[in-house]
Amino acid sequence: MSLIELQTPRLCLRRWRDDDLPAFAALNADPEVMRFFPGCLSREQSDALVTRIQAHFSEHGFGLWALERRDSGAFIGFTGLLQVGFEAPFAPAAEIGWRLAREHWHQGLASEAARAALTFAFEGLQLPEVVSFTVPGNLRSRALMARLGLQRDLAGDFEHPRLPEGHPLRAHVLYRLGHAEWEAAQ
Repeated sequence: MSLIELQTPRLCLRRWRDDDLPAFAALNADPEVMRFFPGCLSREQSDALVTRIQAHFSEHGFGLWALERRDSGAFIGFTGLLQVGFEAPFAPAAEIGWRLAREHWHQGLASEAARAALTFAFEGLQLPEVVSFTVPGNLRSRALMARLGLQRDLAGDFEHPRLPEGHPLRAHVLYRLGHAEWEAAQ
């Protein structure tokens, strides 16, 4: 299955390249970028994540695209869709996610890329729903979820099963956007 690539006015959502790996490792080693994750990633862990992302594309036909600025060609992070890979009351489901290098925050780039990914999810893949989740304190991501039209599902909040009991990041809030709600907003 060939990888669909997406274009926005400022971004290319594309396949991963080997020359993305150093910049991705730097992004994953930034404590501020990784603030709401269990920890920073080593170069080996970051490279292994890209391998898993590429395998997801091969298996599902979608995944987390590498983000490239069209004006400079710079790799700036990822945005895309993933099958939820753990047991949860809302699974099976497709999740939308993003991670950008800090110097590219506050420019509307995550929003621009996420809108393209949602359009692909609902028009290209005809998904019935897209979810997103994060820890309660990740207010920037939660604000982006709301701007994208995802609605908080209070009854869907959950403890992330991949984190141990008592971990400070185990509690997660759930947001959802159904195909019909997305279509009505277009």
